[in-house]
Amino acid sequence: MDPVELSRWRGVFSLGWLAALLAWESFRPFFHAFAGWKARGIHGLRNVAMAWVNGIVTALAFAWVWREVAHLAEQYRFGLLNWLPLSPLLHGIAAILLFDVWTYWWHRAGHRLPHLWKFHRMHHSDPHMDVTTSNRFHLVEILISSVLRVLLIPLLGIHFIEVVIYETLLQFFVQLQHANIALPRPVERLTRLLFVTPILHKIHHSRHQPETDSNYASLFSFWDRLFRTFRLRSDPENIRLGLDGMDNPEFQNWAGMWKTPFREPATAPVPSPAEGGPVNPK
Repeated sequence: MDPVELSRWRGVFSLGWLAALLAWESFRPFFHAFAGWKARGIHGLRNVAMAWVNGIVTALAFAWVWREVAHLAEQYRFGLLNWLPLSPLLHGIAAILLFDVWTYWWHRAGHRLPHLWKFHRMHHSDPHMDVTTSNRFHLVEILISSVLRVLLIPLLGIHFIEVVIYETLLQFFVQLQHANIALPRPVERLTRLLFVTPILHKIHHSRHQPETDSNYASLFSFWDRLFRTFRLRSDPENIRLGLDGMDNPEFQNWAGMWKTPFREPATAPVPSPAEGGPVNPK
C-alpha cells in the first residue's frame, strides 16, 4: 500500500477507534467524572477541536516535508539505519524502536525543561482525562516536535512508510491509554510488561508530582524500566488527575487552554503523601 494511502486509512482507523473507546467509557468508566452527558460532550469537543487544529497544521506544513526528507535519505542511503545491512523487516523494527525511544526522551524533556513544560502542561491540566484527552496538546508543542522530526527522520534513516506505521501504532495506544477505562487485571499485568497500559498512564496523569514525572513511555513500557522512571501504585482508583491550581474554567475553556503556557496556576502544587502510592519496579 502506498504510504500516502496508508496515512489516509490511519485517519479512518483513528476515528473508528475513538468511537469504540467512547462507547467503552460510557458503559464501563473507570472514574465517574462528569455530572452529565452535556458536560462530557463539551469537554470532549474542546479536546477534539485541538486535534483538528493540530492535524490541519501538521498535514499542511509538515507531512510532505517528512515524506520528502525520508525519500531523499533512502535514495542517497543516508542515515543510521540506511548504513546498516538490514533486511526490510529488521529495518522496520529498528525504526519503530528508535522512533519510540526518541518519543520517550521528547516526552521526558517536556516535563524537565521549564519552557517546554509550560506548553505540555496544557495536556496534563485536564482533570477529567478520557480518550479525548489524547488530542489535547498545545499547537506550539506540536510545531516544535514536528520541526525536530524533519531532522530526526533523515538522521536515523527512517522510511516514510515506517513513520506512518509508527504513528498508527502510537495513535492506537495513546487513545487507549487516555481512555477512562481499565483492562481486566490479568490482561493489564501481562500487557504492561511490553506496552503502556491505561493504568500506567493514569499514574502519569496524577497531580502528585512524583507520579506525574514517571511513566513517560508512549508505546513500549520497557523504556521506563530501562531509564528508571517506571512507577506503579496499588490504588489507581484513588488517583487525582490534573494539575493543582488549573481546575478553574480559565484553564479549561477553549481560550484558556490556548493561554495555559502564559498563565501560572492559581496555587502552587502541594504534594500529598496520600496520593503518592508505592513505587513498584516489578
